[in-house]
Amino acid sequence: MTSGGLMLPGGGEQGDQQDTTVEAAQGAVTLAQPMEIGAELDWGADAWAEVRTRARRAGRAYVWLNLVEQRLRAVVNAVLRPIYEPVHGEEWVVAAAGPAGHEWVQRAVAVREVSRRKGFLLDPADDNVLSFLTLPQLRELVVQHWPCFEPYFDDRRDLELALDELEVARHVVSRNRALSRTVLDQAERACARLLEMLGAGQARTAAQRLPVDAIEELVADRFSDVIGVYADRVRLQRQLPVEDLFAGARRLDAVGIGLNLLVQNYSGRRLIRLAEAGCRVRLLFLNPASSAVRRRERELGLGRGEMSRSVEMNIMHMRRVRARLRDPGAFEIQVFDETPRFTAYLVDGDSGEGLAVVQSYLRRARGMETPVMVLRGGSRRVVADDRPAEGGLFEVYREEFESIWTDARPVS
Repeated sequence: MTSGGLMLPGGGEQGDQQDTTVEAAQGAVTLAQPMEIGAELDWGADAWAEVRTRARRAGRAYVWLNLVEQRLRAVVNAVLRPIYEPVHGEEWVVAAAGPAGHEWVQRAVAVREVSRRKGFLLDPADDNVLSFLTLPQLRELVVQHWPCFEPYFDDRRDLELALDELEVARHVVSRNRALSRTVLDQAERACARLLEMLGAGQARTAAQRLPVDAIEELVADRFSDVIGVYADRVRLQRQLPVEDLFAGARRLDAVGIGLNLLVQNYSGRRLIRLAEAGCRVRLLFLNPASSAVRRRERELGLGRGEMSRSVEMNIMHMRRVRARLRDPGAFEIQVFDETPRFTAYLVDGDSGEGLAVVQSYLRRARGMETPVMVLRGGSRRVVADDRPAEGGLFEVYREEFESIWTDARPVS
């Protein structure tokens, strides 16, 4: 009998002999048998989809927040350490925090000591109090010592507003709660702005115009060099606007029927500025007088000559852009007579940091409606093994462009 007056079943033969006694005992209660719980633990497809969505958003937000925190920590170290360390030595962070930050800096010191004892400090470079300060605490150091940081920033208010925008995402990620798409987008914009303010803005190479997600960075060879697939061009442009795709390009090669993504979505003025800044441009249009244009018109159900006139107008527009350049030789236009198989825009394709947008042609779908692949140039193989290195799809389309360019005819 338990302390609560409940009769517990015995084991073996002794338990069998006592069954009748237990049943006859007044006030005795029999414990419930274990329940079958396996089915209740299963997750359905909807639950798994929700979990994956949460993980993707939280992981992406964590990468951004981690970058900002590391960068701000480096800035604080570079500005305040030369001021306080000569006098206070290793305790310079405690001295910099002052009375206002005494509580949280002492908490960081305590966490550091616990981490030391338990062997959590895997990198000797992290064995300092500064590494244990959170983003809000680093912000407090900047605010308290603003005269020291003012020469490096344009506006304190902009810096604090951007840090304020991160607080919701930071709390959600740290507590593994659901992060909405709106909050994630806000956090990404704020992080990008902060990195730019802190002197570590996104590089202008083509390969970094689309952010590298954590999974791509870790297992980048899972899909060769394909970093994005979109159902149509509209969805692509939501993620990668044309302005971002072509901005800062050093080389732009494009091949297709009419190259509408460039001609109709990127203004002539911007294209002129791009070329004058040193970008070399090579454009390959389908010959509007070729039989391939007429076959494509029939596939799409267009009137005779409708597509050829559209291609001619695009070519004429590019010729006007070329005529306004100081160096027209850096802006080449050619036409080809082969059957068009794809449209491709290769940004900085001559380097290992290029970006390509590729669309195949479907029989009865316009270019705006066909699936799009985004390719990142360069070898991003993570795990080294004995297999020979294989070229990615980026190289395939770059070589195809060069082949078509060689056989094409220039437009005067």
